[in-house]
Amino acid sequence: MSKILLKNFLVFLIIFLVIAAIFSTYNASTEKPEEIGLEKLISQIEDEQVTQIIVKEGRLEIELIDGTKQISKKEASESLTTLLKNYNVDPEKTKKVKIEVKESEGFGFWALTLLPFLIPFILIVVFIWLMMRQVQGANTKALSFGQSRAREMHQKGKAKITFKDVAGCKEAKEELTEVVEFLKNPKKFTSLGAKIPKGVLLMGAPGTGKTLLAKAVAGQANVPFFSISGSEFVEMFVGVGASRVRDLFKKAKKSSPCIIFIDEIDAVGRQRGAGLGGSHDEREQTLNQILVEMDGMETKINVIVMAATNRPDILDPALLRPGRFDRRIVLDIPDINDREAIIKVHAQNKPLAKDVNLRKVAERTPGFSGADLANLLNEAAILAARRNKKEIEQIDILESIEKVLLGPERKSHILSEKEKKITAYHEAGHALIAHELPNVDPVQKVSIISRGQAAGYTLKLPVEDRHLHPKSEFIDELAVLLGGYMAEKITFGEVTTGASNDLRTATQLAKKIITEYGMNEALGPRTFGEREELIFLGKEIREQRDYSEKTAELIDQQISYLISQAQNTAQEILTKKKKYLEKIVKELLKKETLEREDFEALFQPKKIES
Repeated sequence: MSKILLKNFLVFLIIFLVIAAIFSTYNASTEKPEEIGLEKLISQIEDEQVTQIIVKEGRLEIELIDGTKQISKKEASESLTTLLKNYNVDPEKTKKVKIEVKESEGFGFWALTLLPFLIPFILIVVFIWLMMRQVQGANTKALSFGQSRAREMHQKGKAKITFKDVAGCKEAKEELTEVVEFLKNPKKFTSLGAKIPKGVLLMGAPGTGKTLLAKAVAGQANVPFFSISGSEFVEMFVGVGASRVRDLFKKAKKSSPCIIFIDEIDAVGRQRGAGLGGSHDEREQTLNQILVEMDGMETKINVIVMAATNRPDILDPALLRPGRFDRRIVLDIPDINDREAIIKVHAQNKPLAKDVNLRKVAERTPGFSGADLANLLNEAAILAARRNKKEIEQIDILESIEKVLLGPERKSHILSEKEKKITAYHEAGHALIAHELPNVDPVQKVSIISRGQAAGYTLKLPVEDRHLHPKSEFIDELAVLLGGYMAEKITFGEVTTGASNDLRTATQLAKKIITEYGMNEALGPRTFGEREELIFLGKEIREQRDYSEKTAELIDQQISYLISQAQNTAQEILTKKKKYLEKIVKELLKKETLEREDFEALFQPKKIES
C-alpha cells in the first residue's frame, strides 16, 4: 500500500508543477502596464496626454494618446473627480479625459482572488479521495480473495466444440452421451427414478483429450461450462480453497443446468494423510469442501462435475465412492484408426500435398497421443515453411516424426571418420538382428545422423497395435538391444560408451521380465517388490522388498542369464550374417540414412555378392 501511495503522490506532484508552470508562463508572457504615481498622472492630464481613465475601485487604468497603457492607484473611498479637484487640476482639461467607472466583475474577481488558493486545495481533495478509493479497492480485493476464479465459457458459433471435433474415444463419447441427454432432457431419466452420476472422472495419459472431451460435452449439451484448475483452489492461507469451492458451486447452481470442469484434480484430491500437514492442511480442507458440496447437492439441480487426471491411483477413496465421482471414463492412447481420424481433424486447416498418406503417418506413430499428433503436424508445417514450401509434403511429416521422437538433427555435430564408422556398425548391428528375429517390429529407418543425444538410431515400428506382449517378444528385443554392443565388440575388439543406454534399457527389461511379468521359470509366476510413492518434501518412488536376500541374489543371476543369452543370440546372428552387416555399413557410410525399402533391398538375392 505504501508503494501505491508514493506513486499517486508523485503523480499529483507532477500535475501540480505542470499547472503552476502553465500559469507562470501565461503570466510571464502577458505584458504588464507601467504603474505610475498620482503626481505623474496629474501632470499627464494637464499636458493633455491622457485620453481615458477606467476606475475600478482603487485601481486606475490609464490610456494615453499614443496608446500606451498605465496603471495607478488611489484610495478606494475617494472618487477620482474629488481627487483631481484637490490637486487643482483645470476642470476644462479634466473634461477632455474620458472617465469611466466600472464595478469589479464577480467571476473574474473571485477567480483571480481565490484561484491561487483553490487549485492546491482541489488537488489535495482529489488526492485524498483517490487514496480512499485505493483503500476501499484493497478491502474489496481482500473480501473477494475467497471467490472462485472459475472461467465461465459460453460456446457459440464456430468456436463451439462438439463430439464431431473429438476424433476417436468412441466408448468415452458413448458414456458421455448420457450426460448430455440428462442436461438436455432430465425428465427422461427422473421419470423412471434414475439418477445421473453427479461426478464424471476422466482418466488417461497426458494429451489424450480429457479437457477437449469435457468442452465437447458442454458444447453438445449447449450449457454453461465452468472451467478451473485444481491448483487454483490452493493458496497459502488456510480456508481460501474451501471458500472458493463454495463460491464455485454457488455460481454453478445459479447457472443450472451446467458443467463444472476441474482439470488436474489430483492437485487437491490426493489421498489424505500423506506427506506433511494434518487435518488443517489447506489442500485437505479444500478436498473436504469438494466432498461435501458434491454429496450435498440437491438432486433437482442439474449440475454435473467433471474432472480430469492422469494419476487416478493417488486420489482419495472418498472422491471415488458412489455419489461423487462414481463414473470413471478411461481415455486410452489412440489405436491406428483413431490416430488416422485425429490426424485428419488436425490437418483440416493445413494445406497438404497430394502425396500425403495419412494412413502411413498413423502407422508410423504408435503410442502417440492426440496432443502428440497435433504437435507432429504443427512441426511438419513449421518445417515446410522453413523450406519455403506452399504445401506440407509427406517427407516433412515423416521427418517431423523423428524430430518428435528423437529430437532435431544435429547437423553441426560432425563425427570423425572413425566415430562415424563405429556408429555405422553399431546401428547396422541393431538393424540386422531386428531383421533376422521373427518377434521384432520391422525396421523402418536406419541412420547415422545425430539426433538429440543419439549419434545414430534404428527406428522400428509395429505393423499393428498390440496390447499383449509374449515372452518371446521380450527375449528377441533383448537380443536387438545388445546388437550394437556385439557389433562393436566383434568388429573392433572393444566397445564404446555408445552402448550405455542400450545396456541400461536391456537390464531394465530383463528385470521386468522376472520381477513384474512372472516370465521366469526359476522364480515362478509371481512378482517381486512393491513400488510406493512417498510425498515428503517432494516426490520419491521407493521399491519395498518383499523377498529375501537369497531371492534377490537369484534375481540378479537370472537377469545376468537373460542378458548373456541375448548376447549369445546377437553374436551368433552377426557372425553368420557378416556379409549383410558389411553391406548395411557400406550403404550407411555412403548414404547416412536407409529407409525401409532400401534396407529390405539389401537382403534380396540379387543384391548379395557371391
